[in-house]
Amino acid sequence: MAPKKPPQISDTPDRRMRGFEPAGRLLRERIRVAGESRGFAVSRLLTHWAEIVGEDIAAQTRPVKIGYAKGGFGATLSLLTLGASAPMLQMQLPQIREKVNACYGYNAISRIVLTQTAPIGFAEGQAQFTPAPKAEKPPPSPELRARAHETAEGFGDPTLRAALEKLAQNVLSRSESRAKLKKG
Repeated sequence: MAPKKPPQISDTPDRRMRGFEPAGRLLRERIRVAGESRGFAVSRLLTHWAEIVGEDIAAQTRPVKIGYAKGGFGATLSLLTLGASAPMLQMQLPQIREKVNACYGYNAISRIVLTQTAPIGFAEGQAQFTPAPKAEKPPPSPELRARAHETAEGFGDPTLRAALEKLAQNVLSRSESRAKLKKG
């Protein structure tokens, strides 16, 4: 009987065997590299900013950069904020520093610098801290609901039928709005 050959290491990347992967897993390496280029060794500080410092402070600030001193002890965290909220945030800097250092697990940040910017102005100075509210869609017309109900009528599972009916309403309302745009 011939001895078995050891498995060969190939130069081809591993193929995914589980189907779809979460986007976070696909982008993890790129996010890490981009964060490290700006001094963020722990990307959690960027991705979970609201959880770390709290909703009220996160609505007014964004972490921009972490700069390390030449000696390597204690880093400086730069936060971007609107000019009007800077004085109030200046008083909260010790608490923010404690929360950020708790994220790192040690006293990584020794200083926090606030960079004030205007909400409008030069391209670099624009700050948008909260996403724009989503516009509410008007309720679908009774005719559209009836057409969507007819589309999903043949399915026995009530959960599936409800999901398909909702999908049909969305598709039909979108095609209706596009038809109105073409006419008008």
